[in-house]
Amino acid sequence: MKTVNEVSKLTGVSIRTLQYYDKIGLLKPAEYTEAGYRLYDDVALERLQQILLFRELEFPLKDIKDIVTRSDFDKRKALDQQIELLELKKEHIENLISMCRGLKLRGVRHMDFTAFDSRKFDEYAKRAKEQWGTTQEYKEFSEKHKNCSKQDEESMMADFMKVFEEFGAMKNKAVASAKVQEQVKRLQAFITDHFYKCSDEVLFSLGKMYAAGGEFTENIDKMGGSGTAEFVYEAIKIYCGK
Repeated sequence: MKTVNEVSKLTGVSIRTLQYYDKIGLLKPAEYTEAGYRLYDDVALERLQQILLFRELEFPLKDIKDIVTRSDFDKRKALDQQIELLELKKEHIENLISMCRGLKLRGVRHMDFTAFDSRKFDEYAKRAKEQWGTTQEYKEFSEKHKNCSKQDEESMMADFMKVFEEFGAMKNKAVASAKVQEQVKRLQAFITDHFYKCSDEVLFSLGKMYAAGGEFTENIDKMGGSGTAEFVYEAIKIYCGK
């Protein structure tokens, strides 16, 4: 058993952080002394190691807690994905180092922004999180796509984004119009056919996510023009009777 002070010195994690992890249920000590001091065994230290790996990969604490506290948490699978993520991160950092060395040789006026592109890492991180997801929808998605090639997935995603491009061409129509509502029905059917069963409840939740800002909103607006994501959400609300 190690005290919280010993664990802090061993891992570099502050005592306050360890106390916070205990408070939110992320990392519970193996036991407490009569005086209330935290004690950590090897199992707790192994859990902390996993937490620190996920933190190094910039996973939010909420996501980490959902992952490591699952009854079916697969440590080997997690390590495989962490290795892949770290290798992608390493590649990204090496590209930045090469760019800096090139700037020294060619001068700072040489404009090259490719080294800042972290989309490959971000996309893999997103997929990894989905694979650790606990929802039935993620499980169904994983089952449907387990035999898909990268080319198949890219083709499917292109077709999916085409649906939003078509929404963009309808923005001059009322969201309650028959044509727009038929497009919502087509969106729902596409999700059910290619991802997971899309009930009206699931569709409404997706609609809120589409219009909430961030990557989804940006991608949808990129396909259909500014305001498309919000237009889709308003159409979904009508379709779902909200």
